[in-house]
Order: sequence, then C-alpha cells, then structure tokens
Amino acid sequence: MKGPAFWGLINPEWSLCNKGRRQSPVNLEPQRLLFDPNLRILHIDKHRISGTITNTGHSVIFTADNETSSAYGTPQIPVNLTGGPLSYRYRFHEIHVHYGLHDQFGSEHSVEGYTFPAEARHATAHCFIQIFGYNSQLYANFSDALYRAQGIVGVAILLQLGDLSNPELRMLTDQLERIRYGGDEAPVRRISVRDLLPDTEHYMTYEGSTTAPACYETVTWIVMNKPIYITKQQLHALRRLMQGGPDHPKAPLGNNFRPPQPLLHRPVRTNIDFRNKLEKGGKICATMYKDVHYKANSWKHN
Repeated sequence: MKGPAFWGLINPEWSLCNKGRRQSPVNLEPQRLLFDPNLRILHIDKHRISGTITNTGHSVIFTADNETSSAYGTPQIPVNLTGGPLSYRYRFHEIHVHYGLHDQFGSEHSVEGYTFPAEARHATAHCFIQIFGYNSQLYANFSDALYRAQGIVGVAILLQLGDLSNPELRMLTDQLERIRYGGDEAPVRRISVRDLLPDTEHYMTYEGSTTAPACYETVTWIVMNKPIYITKQQLHALRRLMQGGPDHPKAPLGNNFRPPQPLLHRPVRTNIDFRNKLEKGGKICATMYKDVHYKANSWKHN
C-alpha cells in the first residue's frame, strides 16, 4: 500500500488524510467563488533571504536559514507574510516544488477540473510552488504551528512554460544539478520570496490542510490568480532529479502531488470583483459584497 489514497491507513497519526473534511488541495469551481470586499492585498516583505535547497527523496524544498545564523555570521531578518485573508503575522519558512514527470500532470489546486488559473484554465499544468509560513504571533516555530489552529499559511503559484523564467525561480533551479540525488542539499543566497509572486493582487482563499502527511487541517490557502513562468530546460532539470542516492537512484522524483480532495461545504473567497463581469453562459459570480443589510428589530415598550 502506498500513495496518497493509503496515507491514512499506513499510519494512525495520519488519519486526517482519510477522515478529514477540510483537506487540500481542492478543485476550485468558479461558480462557487464568493467575492469578499474585506479581503486585503497580500503582503510579503521584499528583503532577500538565504537558505538551503534540498532533495528530500520526496520533494524539492527550499528552507530559510534559521534567523540566528547566516552565511555572514549576522542575524537574518525574517520575511513576514501579512494582509490578504490573514488575521496574524506569518513568518516565511519554506518553499515546496510539486511537478509531474509528464506535461499533463503536476498541479495540485485546479479550477473547474482544469489547470489553475481561470484565465488560462485550458493550459497544461507543469508544476506548482507552494510558499509556507507559520503564525509567529502565536507559535514558536513551524513544527509547533503545523498542528495548531491558524498555524500555517500556504501560497500556491502555478508555473507555466515560457521562454523566460521568473528570475527568483531561476535562483532555485540553478542549484538542481547539485541536488540530483535524495539527501543532497545546496545553499541559495539572497532570494526574494516576494518576487516569486506573479504580477497580480488577485487570489482565491479557503481553509484547508497540508498536502502531505499528516494532513493537518491548519492551513489558510491563498491561490494566486496568475502564473509565473518556467522554461523547458528548468522543467527537464527537475525531471532529472532522483529519489535515491547515486548507487541506488530508485525512481525519478516527480509526480509528487496529491489529487484533489472534496471541498464539501467550505467557502472559497476571492478579492476578484465579479459584480460587473458575467461568467460564460451569463452567470454572475456569487458575492459577499455589502448589498445585504442587517436591520435590528425595534422593540416597543408596553
């Protein structure tokens, strides 16, 4: 037994993977999006940060250096995520790369069964990056926040094939030859997490889970409404990564993604104002705009 469908059976501590009702990723259906005028612009600190990129044997992960150390012996200023749907300040911790070994596979969040984002929904999904931060106002570190309420934020960004790569993404993929095998790692100096975001303020958001065991339902997901770009050469470099070591490389590392989970009754909010835009077929997206007013009862004293 292996694979996402069996996670909850392999380990009792992973039971949420099978029994949870707020699991991720999900298929984002446009007709179920709710425009929320209270959603703010997502803010990520602009300053650069250093860390380590690792082939874990399961995924490619960039992890920020501990704030008490850096290559130059001086404290590293944490990168914070605020605004958007977030009520707290979240400290950037790591970036995960998910991708398929073939062009039709690789994305996690999707719109109406197709590749996200909506405006490119018939494009091929090549891979996603996920930016994770932890609630530093309530919890001491990422591991502590992982299973606690409002503990984690995940920002999902689609990567689409293009002629020019996002420059910050290139900083990560330039190190892939140094992490060819499971357990390999390499330093990455002065990357801007903020500049990994696409050129848009629009996003969708919902409450969900981590997309790997133990599937903790502690993640506020923010799915950006535009992609950034990856070249064929970068994608091929990802697909050359192996799970094992040089002596026993095992299988290629790709196809490291979880299939969509049921949305059930969770709302998916967006800061895209659909009030004046008709969907194909003439449907207007649902809204949380303040067209509905609440009126208190007037009580008459006898």
